[in-house]
Amino acid sequence: MAHLSDDPSSKDRWIIVYPAYLNSRRTVEQGRRVPKNKAADNPTAIEIRDVCQSQGLRCEVENKHYPKDSAKDALCKGRVRVQLKNSDSSFVNEKFQSRKALFQFLGEMIPKLKSRQSKSGQSDSSGQQYGGASSKKKKGRKGKGK
Repeated sequence: MAHLSDDPSSKDRWIIVYPAYLNSRRTVEQGRRVPKNKAADNPTAIEIRDVCQSQGLRCEVENKHYPKDSAKDALCKGRVRVQLKNSDSSFVNEKFQSRKALFQFLGEMIPKLKSRQSKSGQSDSSGQQYGGASSKKKKGRKGKGK
């Protein structure tokens, strides 16, 4: 049985990503694992899966909830298992050689998803759909700058 878990491509060796790890609304004590400026606003397990699949990573959504969450919090339900290494211990994608690299990439890419762009575009459809970066700057750092 030990030989199964030694194989890096075995599902029990895949890393787990909870949405709480990437949520900018959480504190480090509440489970956030990336800097706030690299975190996303309330990411979902589906969004994490979509970004991972776009990078050629094998992943699987599981219906589990984060242990630090209250069971009532349905927004953060689910987790994603992601394969970082092949059975020969080579990386599936050279970009992601650690959990930290994957977490930071996910935090940066989730706000850029088309599903998120269209949500912000519905409330203000006066040409804001192109400006993902400009609307992003407005969210952070209140009152600092010019």
